[in-house]
Amino acid sequence: MIRIGLIGCGNIGHIIAKYQDKFEIHAVFDIVPEKSRELADICGGVAYTDFEAFITSDFDIVVEAASVKAVRLFGERVLNHNKDLVIMSVGALSDKSFLALLTDTANKNHRKIYIPSGAIMGLDNIKAGQISGINRLLLRTTKSPESLGLQASERKLLFSGKSNECIKEFPKNVNVSVALGLAAGTDADVELWVDPDVDRNIHEIFVEGEFGDAYIKVRNVPSPDNAATSYLAALSILTLLRNLENPLVIGT
Repeated sequence: MIRIGLIGCGNIGHIIAKYQDKFEIHAVFDIVPEKSRELADICGGVAYTDFEAFITSDFDIVVEAASVKAVRLFGERVLNHNKDLVIMSVGALSDKSFLALLTDTANKNHRKIYIPSGAIMGLDNIKAGQISGINRLLLRTTKSPESLGLQASERKLLFSGKSNECIKEFPKNVNVSVALGLAAGTDADVELWVDPDVDRNIHEIFVEGEFGDAYIKVRNVPSPDNAATSYLAALSILTLLRNLENPLVIGT
């Protein structure tokens, strides 16, 4: 059974702990001691607030479920301690130099970096489309004012541009676009809309290439206890962990 170390003891960490299957949480790390102790009590793991003590404990793979800042602070150190890394806050990889640093470190240490599909669908097909070339990749995301921490009385376009620009203005809302860009091999165009009439985060993906064209629309149910997080995003991590040792591989 795979043993994991979990960085981040918030909502997604609790979902991972609740649905342990074919893996076990051996260690949890959070800079807030109360959070790490609480989750450790739930999952049966050991609580850490010191990263060096956490990363040198006996487990196979680190799951980051904290923040872009956490990936930047700890990602390279994880790989240098010869542990694979699952990144939830993939927005950290919008920085091309940091992405190169992590991939070079992983190669040097013969480690893997895993990116879950997160709050969307279709990454495997977009990755396949990259082989023959993708001509258009647009992500249109619509969120409620509450989930963005804004006030709005009508539908309004907040941002239009490239994903690596979007992270500067909306760092908590760029993970999906960065994952798309990594799959496609090119930065995605992004439109971020606020709409007081929606009660779910809506992601629309438009992609065109030599393979043809596709349109994908996902209306995400909010994660339990945290309306700002997609439940599908948490489930995607669970699916990845459950299938790491599965001899049957489905998709690209």
